[in-house]
Amino acid sequence: MIQYIHKNLLACCIFLSFFISLCGQEQDSLTLPNEIRLNERQPPERILQTIGIKPGMIIGEVGAGRGRYTVQIAARIGPAGMIYANDINQNSLKFLERRCVDNGLMNVKTILGSVTDPKLPVGILDMVIMVNVVHCLEEPVPLLQNIRKSLKPDGLIVIVEGNLDKAPSAAGEWYTRNKILQIYKDSGYSLVREETFLPQDNIYFLK
Repeated sequence: MIQYIHKNLLACCIFLSFFISLCGQEQDSLTLPNEIRLNERQPPERILQTIGIKPGMIIGEVGAGRGRYTVQIAARIGPAGMIYANDINQNSLKFLERRCVDNGLMNVKTILGSVTDPKLPVGILDMVIMVNVVHCLEEPVPLLQNIRKSLKPDGLIVIVEGNLDKAPSAAGEWYTRNKILQIYKDSGYSLVREETFLPQDNIYFLK
């Protein structure tokens, strides 16, 4: 009997631990089940607050994919804002369009770009955001250079990117901080701010 109770208590403890772990993850109506773990690593609520996303902003997102961050941004900028979601994968953008319809998000416009040109609208963006993108780019320098024309004079590029210095096991995938800063410099940008509070990633603000 005592052994039975002990096993039940153990099972309850395991379930409670799992439940608490899930509650600490980024879960809301906009998050897909396969995005929970990555959102735990890069919590949208904290990151978007840190970079200053506000209602009414006009945002570009390069490498939006299936919209893990697009929908979070769209919900925060509201109907007075707009997000232009770029990717080079048409299927991902189609998925994102359906996702926005399902969530009632009418302030998202998808844009099919090329390897070197995101084809964002010219001169109207308050900010361009890239999350987990730079290390995947075939030609990061010309792509970043082509973003410049889309920004307002005081616009920023904000990049959330894994830092190999923090996570050496990601060798072959992520870049070191020095390497990624060199890419920004080669693209003609200056680092105006950097946030390092994330365990595996850095947030870079470029002008």
